[in-house]
Amino acid sequence: MLKKKVWIIGLFIYLFSLSNVQAKDSIVTSSRIEGVLVVDVSKSMLTSDPNKISSEAMKMFIDMSSLKGDKIGVVAYAGDVIAKKDMVKLQTENEKIDLKGFIDSLTQFSNTDISVGLKDAIDMLDASHEKDYLPLIVLLADGNNDVDENKGNTLQQASAGLNAAVVEAQSKGYPVYVIGLNADGTLNKDVLQNIATTTNGKFFETSSADDLPGILSEIFANHLKLKVVPVDELVGKGDFEDVTITIPNTNVLEANLSLVASQPVEIKLFDPSGTERNLASDTISLTTSKSYSMVKMISPVPGDWTLKVKGAPADEIDINFVFNYDLQLSLAPLENKEYKMGDAVKVKAFFEDNGQQIANNDLYNTMKASLIISDLETGQTQEIPLSLEQAGYSGQFILGNSENYEVMVKAEGNSFFRETSVQKISVQKATVPAAAEVIPEKETQPFPWTYAGLIGLGAILLVSLMFTFSKKRKKGKSEQPAVSSYTIYPNKRKGKLGFFGHIMIDIKDEKTGEFFEPKFEKLKSFKGEFNLPQLFKLSQEFTETDQINFIPLTDFALLILNKSNCRIEMNEIEVEGDYQRFRPNDTLRIILNETNKSIYVQILGLEKNTNIKQA
Repeated sequence: MLKKKVWIIGLFIYLFSLSNVQAKDSIVTSSRIEGVLVVDVSKSMLTSDPNKISSEAMKMFIDMSSLKGDKIGVVAYAGDVIAKKDMVKLQTENEKIDLKGFIDSLTQFSNTDISVGLKDAIDMLDASHEKDYLPLIVLLADGNNDVDENKGNTLQQASAGLNAAVVEAQSKGYPVYVIGLNADGTLNKDVLQNIATTTNGKFFETSSADDLPGILSEIFANHLKLKVVPVDELVGKGDFEDVTITIPNTNVLEANLSLVASQPVEIKLFDPSGTERNLASDTISLTTSKSYSMVKMISPVPGDWTLKVKGAPADEIDINFVFNYDLQLSLAPLENKEYKMGDAVKVKAFFEDNGQQIANNDLYNTMKASLIISDLETGQTQEIPLSLEQAGYSGQFILGNSENYEVMVKAEGNSFFRETSVQKISVQKATVPAAAEVIPEKETQPFPWTYAGLIGLGAILLVSLMFTFSKKRKKGKSEQPAVSSYTIYPNKRKGKLGFFGHIMIDIKDEKTGEFFEPKFEKLKSFKGEFNLPQLFKLSQEFTETDQINFIPLTDFALLILNKSNCRIEMNEIEVEGDYQRFRPNDTLRIILNETNKSIYVQILGLEKNTNIKQA
């Protein structure tokens, strides 16, 4: 039986110079995809995936796909390509049924040669690729290459073929997301990780097939800039229960609702006017499987809808939403002028639909936008919140003394986010007057006493803060200024202070004393701050920890900012106050209030841990 995780959700949905300003090559912002699923059907899958969870996840992907032209192909490989379904542009339910039937027909064969599956996926994308589609390859492997040398194949040939396929995918812009199903602990992770890294994809590792749908969910969320919106988690009572689902605005092209339960559920749907809707119409459809039910709503009316769900007594039902917005976020061209140090650069950004600017205040009000400025000389990045306008966002920033910058805008809401393409800014370098042109002393400007006074006052405040912090440390406590005034100072080596090493969590059931399987994650990709649900994709059960943030202080030390109601212990001593320094060899315990569990946290430093599930 599939695990009930927030994954199941409708993940597979898409919403899917010196003197002038230059835009980078435009990026593809369509929500339409061309995806090839490359599936391992070697006989070892009978052991590593006995319940065919990978097949269920792929069928769910197909059910969630849009009938407005999303394209899906499947390649099944073992020692050779065993079977394949060329890319299908989905336009009818029958095409989906045909694809799902193909997946159900797959059986297992001898040997494994990853290169043949990847090469066939590349060929399939070559034959089908269209402008403004987002291509990707998802590669599943549960073992290493194992060729039949009696047929003239060698491991060296398989390895060389894989390297050539990886280079080809990288050159054509086909990201490969690789899932290593390491059920027996013998997987060669380095080979698989190289495939993902080289092609600008991502590598995932798991020892359990139950994790496959969750991993696929993260792949599509990352690739298509969508967000899963948890709706509710019910326990069946044998009778209908009401759940409110909200359609935020008129820009929703599709709303995809998933319900996951171990037993079948009954569903009724009522629109905002209270009218029951037919679940088999042109605008609303229902698909079911042995592990999930899905409702797809085409251009739904905004407002509060009512979902009535009838589940078996005591059966847990996870309900989640994914919205599909075919929207692009655009950054208006910057002024074409000679920028100088100290100039104010004004920016404007807005959403577009098929090239037409959207003036829907409801949409803009649900999003927060920020301007991201990258100094190409120092490597530092600055983020500035933008103001809401009637039909977009606006703001400005002041140029420093670097000559080259890149700017972009990101808008983020509860259900999706979008980023603009990047624009470059070149700044005119300040010139120094020649010796003969030096201004006479009597004409020099007066000494800026105001600035000197401010600098002096800042120095006094800094010394005062350092003294106060030192005293509080002697008392066994760590304190920090208010979050609104907290500054993360640049790391000279990296350009911006970030994280290093790994972090581990171990969840304990306080009622039984049982510990769950530890989880490990790298910290290198995080800068600024994070919380545990972000890093480990924790379920809704652990939302209490959303308000516990980890902020970098040095390469290894973190600052814990606790704004939650959870109790925290450091090395078995309860932490008083909102702030606490967290170092390697410290053991942090977070005691939850809303569930009878606690989370143990440790920093592991830079050493490689073979149990880490995601690299």
